Amino acid sequence: MSERTTCVVAGGGPAGMVLGLLLARAGVEVTVLEKHADFLRDFRGDTVHPTTIDLLDELGLGKRFAALPQSRLDKVTFPMPDGGELVVGDLRRLDVPHPYIAMVPQWDFLDLLADAARAEPTFTLRMNTEVTDLLRERGAVRGVRCRTRDGTEGELRADLTVGADGRWSLVRRRSGLRPKEAPVPFDVWWFRLPRRESDPAGMLMPAMRNRQFAVVIPREGYYQIAYIGAKGADAGLRAEGIASFRARIARLMPALADRVDALESMDDVKHLDVRMNRLRRWHADGVLCLGDAAHAMSPLGGVGINLAVQDAVAAAHLLAEPLRAGRLTGADLAKVHRRRWLPTVAVQGLQRLLHRVIVEPVMAGRREGPPRPLVRLLGAVPKLSFVPAYLIGVGVRPERAPAFARRPPPGC
Repeated sequence: MSERTTCVVAGGGPAGMVLGLLLARAGVEVTVLEKHADFLRDFRGDTVHPTTIDLLDELGLGKRFAALPQSRLDKVTFPMPDGGELVVGDLRRLDVPHPYIAMVPQWDFLDLLADAARAEPTFTLRMNTEVTDLLRERGAVRGVRCRTRDGTEGELRADLTVGADGRWSLVRRRSGLRPKEAPVPFDVWWFRLPRRESDPAGMLMPAMRNRQFAVVIPREGYYQIAYIGAKGADAGLRAEGIASFRARIARLMPALADRVDALESMDDVKHLDVRMNRLRRWHADGVLCLGDAAHAMSPLGGVGINLAVQDAVAAAHLLAEPLRAGRLTGADLAKVHRRRWLPTVAVQGLQRLLHRVIVEPVMAGRREGPPRPLVRLLGAVPKLSFVPAYLIGVGVRPERAPAFARRPPPGC
């Protein structure tokens, strides 16, 4: 079975779905292939940043997004030895329509984008369809080979193939693009603990002590917790068993010690092998990588989704007209990389700095909190909390929705 489209997108994550929606609104025939039957996956990134919420407003989806179940974070804090907190990033200082990070289950966010995209006649979403290889003609990529859940194999030819299939991207690998890896000394273990009505809300509060580090993210009805430990420690943690892990978490976060029994087994603790990398070149002839396929990010700051969405918006701006006119070139694809290079490098630079000055010293036992110079500086000049809030919430080069994709909200 062989079919044809103008643009095929491998991966129905944030980058793939945003790109599919925007290109379809430009009148480009676009097909998104997602290997799973739905978007339901635990512990995918769920942070939706101010610029992404602004984008949804511009697309006419703001009211529908606001109706989704969500919690909101308006500051990033670090615990102090005296029991107080140091506000490192205060999003309330941002002069933006939505000065907060919305914590929304990613499946709800993706369902919203999919519903909006299906309203466009040139959009197709194929679930249960996995990309297995790339199609080539005279060295250029001209689409993909794919397989459905029932084993049916086929070909989908396209003028452009987009790899939005994550940090282990098959499209990236098959196209010969190789990322440059940066060292990351830690991995993350995700789990949930119950949240009570009396618990504080509206903050992202890390815990640091006993050579351990964790980030507590308040969600609707529960806490999503990232336990940060040494890379390669997963087998040892699982061998110790759930009782040992519960005790570890209780010592690290005494305020949550009365609910660690909610972890019934180590199956409730999901391991993330943290990677930080980026491609030197995001494209080859007929193929482009976006989001984690182009640059895997550290989970610190929860910026991966926002960057992926911004990549997709930039790609739609630059590629919609060449795709519609049938004259896409390598120079057009190179423009996407050039436009998104600085924001990617800036965020990864900030993350590497956070690794070096905060995470690594805590894990090495050199201290149990943020660096003293940082504490003194933010204590003397609280307004400086605007800077990390801006870098996390807005970024170096925020992207706006292209004019062809904008829609008024329903009822206007």
